[in-house]
Amino acid sequence: MTLATETPVPVSEQNFQTMLNFAKTIDGLQYRQAYLDALTLHLPSIVDVQPKRPPILMGYDFHLTDDGPKLIEINNNAGGLWEKDDGWIPQCEHEALQGSLKTRLLNMFDAAWKHIAIMDEDITNQYMYSEMQAYAKLLEADGRKVSLVSPEALKLQDDGLHTASGRVDVIYNRHTDFYLESGVLSHIRQAYLDGKVDLNPYSRSYALIGDKNRMVDWWREGLLDFLPTAQVKLIHQVVPETHVLAELETEQAWVMRKQWVFKPAARHGGKGVLLGKAMSRKRFNTLDIQDTVVQQLVPASTIEINQKSFKFDIRLYMFGDQLVALAGRAWNGQITNFREEGSGWTPISIKS
Repeated sequence: MTLATETPVPVSEQNFQTMLNFAKTIDGLQYRQAYLDALTLHLPSIVDVQPKRPPILMGYDFHLTDDGPKLIEINNNAGGLWEKDDGWIPQCEHEALQGSLKTRLLNMFDAAWKHIAIMDEDITNQYMYSEMQAYAKLLEADGRKVSLVSPEALKLQDDGLHTASGRVDVIYNRHTDFYLESGVLSHIRQAYLDGKVDLNPYSRSYALIGDKNRMVDWWREGLLDFLPTAQVKLIHQVVPETHVLAELETEQAWVMRKQWVFKPAARHGGKGVLLGKAMSRKRFNTLDIQDTVVQQLVPASTIEINQKSFKFDIRLYMFGDQLVALAGRAWNGQITNFREEGSGWTPISIKS
């Protein structure tokens, strides 16, 4: 795949600042005790492990509307900065982006991490394996040792996890079982809980801000009352109204389905997303009401590339409250699968 266009897609300074301020506000929730107290009953025990460094490459995805940016999803291990044919997606110059992209990427990885394992399920067959190879090359040029591994290649020993190249200091986690619940990850979960390996991105960041159920919580009356009024207003301005299907009256949800998008809470990257307007009653009746998030439909933005119209969204890549990169996605169809000719990632420019 190549870039959909090498010409940066312009985004207004106002929309950019709204997205950036929102991402910083949401990141800050992780460190507010009042927020943690409000969510205690919903969180698994692995979330109690609180790493010292911010989560690497949290991805905040937005549609641009006449009412400003609207959040679509927060990704706990966002990919897409490396294009197989074009290399790293070009970045614009802006005061929010300090130094080069490569410098910003390297700064996410603690200098104490000398041996980094980049891990994903069946890693060599992953769609973004070439991107993981690019991160490995970048880190190796910085003097780090890097192992690209599937979980089975990590072996638990008394002092931690090992690959064929030795003991691992940290796992750059591209796997989407964020709570490390599957059997194939049990040894990694044990090492992480015992403090014998660092993991980033990690379970805590997913639980507190990446899980789609958090968008439900942000719309619960009173849950965000500990925040300044302006921040609550910003969150509700950017996050479309969101509920768990189980908390809606079933027949009313069906009647109003055209206004909603139905999303499995525990899946990622648009997988399993259903537009209410295209859903049959038979399919509606099969939804797991406890695990289905219902969100106000926000149509995607549109752009024209080479005289062809595409849907469009924007991703901010964050390291804590620091902006690492920006990229756009141009596609057609229900989800961002890039199957149509001409679709793909785009550079972004910020216009005052």
